[in-house]
Amino acid sequence: MTQNTQPHPFLKWAGGKRQLISQMDKFFPKNYNKYIEPFIGGGAVFFYLLPENSIISDNNPDLVNCYNVIKENVEGLIKSLKKHRYEKDYYYKIRALDRDQNKYAELSDIEKASRSIYLNKSGYNGLYRVNSKGFFNVPFGRHKNPKICDEENLRKVSQVLKNVKIYLGSFEVCLDFAEKGDFIYLDPPYFPLSDTALFTSYTKDIFDKPSQIKLFEVFKELDRRGCNLMLSNSYSEFVLDLYKDFKIVTLRAKRNINSNSQKRGLINEVLILN
Repeated sequence: MTQNTQPHPFLKWAGGKRQLISQMDKFFPKNYNKYIEPFIGGGAVFFYLLPENSIISDNNPDLVNCYNVIKENVEGLIKSLKKHRYEKDYYYKIRALDRDQNKYAELSDIEKASRSIYLNKSGYNGLYRVNSKGFFNVPFGRHKNPKICDEENLRKVSQVLKNVKIYLGSFEVCLDFAEKGDFIYLDPPYFPLSDTALFTSYTKDIFDKPSQIKLFEVFKELDRRGCNLMLSNSYSEFVLDLYKDFKIVTLRAKRNINSNSQKRGLINEVLILN
């Protein structure tokens, strides 16, 4: 695809990689068999590479539902998105739909995907965050005129997803598919740089230190199989020590998650390669 026709992420995702693509580009393998991304999130790397043979997954059911709905019924999604309004009271009414799980279960997959995208486009700072009960808890945003329904991009995304296999599950699912010569990109919730920096609330499950160690074991197994690996994480003593036997590249990223605006700005992140 040309730059004008290339799709881009349909959701804003904390820790998204769009701004880092230019730094990452030279490290992408030139040739590989399948592309596998187990923490798909907003999918910035996937939409940049547009691999012909790919498998994407995530353990966030609302996110995976969005990808499936866009793949299978993008026109129905567009029709639903056009019904939403950028109004504070309406926003909180839509946000509260998941508080009653019986009622939420009655929503169609299209309605759930439409709600997820609407909340992402209308909520504060474009965050996706849930509390320990799994309830979406981002407050109303301060946007001038948010583009809730980007018809053109959604149709492009749908076209790209037609031949993509999409799975709901933890990152270990990649072990079911990964073979020699495949390229696997792993972008987990980052290891926190401090006790107050634990932003891993993409699902109700915490991605803690044991999860990071389990991911490292999967990384080693994929390396043993002869896969091309790339993993993003925080520039922290824990991560640097864990992956010390692999190639570690430092990237400079601008992050705006910190609630203290004085602490936002360029920070180091790592790209780990085998």
